[in-house]
This record gives sequence, structure tokens and C-alpha cells, in this order.
Amino acid sequence: QVQLVESGGGLVQPGGSLRLSCAASGRIFGIDTMGWYRQAPGNQRELVTTMTSGGRFTISRETDNNTVYLQMNSLKPEDTAVYYCNAVVRTRVGGALYNYWGQGTQVTVSS
Repeated sequence: QVQLVESGGGLVQPGGSLRLSCAASGRIFGIDTMGWYRQAPGNQRELVTTMTSGGRFTISRETDNNTVYLQMNSLKPEDTAVYYCNAVVRTRVGGALYNYWGQGTQVTVSS
């Protein structure tokens, strides 16, 4: 099995910054992609990218330790959501790719 563990969420004032981390562990032969999604109350889960954030968010990845980061700057109240890490993983040589999710971490932007 594969586990994704997120950290770094919390309460931040508008205009502030947060950095989320997600580490993958377990039976991993290779990771195809790692990224971030978010889901606000009443909304569908959506992909988080630099483009969709208007350039405020940056995603980076450390392949050696199976970790992905989400640096969020100039946060707005509308960024409030549960943020989920996602990884597409191959667990053995020549095996299929499987989709895994973290448990989610709450980000609240409020004064």
C-alpha cells in the first residue's frame, strides 16, 4: 500500500503565506505524478496549479524523497478549503498505475 501524509495547513490572515508538504511512503516502484487538489464546502474538488491561482501558488517536487510541496502566497479568503495531495503510483515493475489521495489538510484564510 501507499500512504500520502500532508502537513502545513492552518489558519492564516488574508495576504499571508502557507507551505503544504506531502510525503509518499510504502510500496512505491515509481511515482508518475504528484500534485494538489482542493475542495471548499459545497464545491467539487478542483486541481490546484500556478495558473489557476493566478501565479500565487507554486508546486515543487523532490523526487528523491517522494515529496511534493505547495507554496501559497497572497492568500485570499476564497482559498479556504481542504487541500488534498494526489499521487499516481506504480507499485511494481511493469505494474499498473494507481491513484492515491492524502487525508486532506484544512487551510483557512480569515482575519
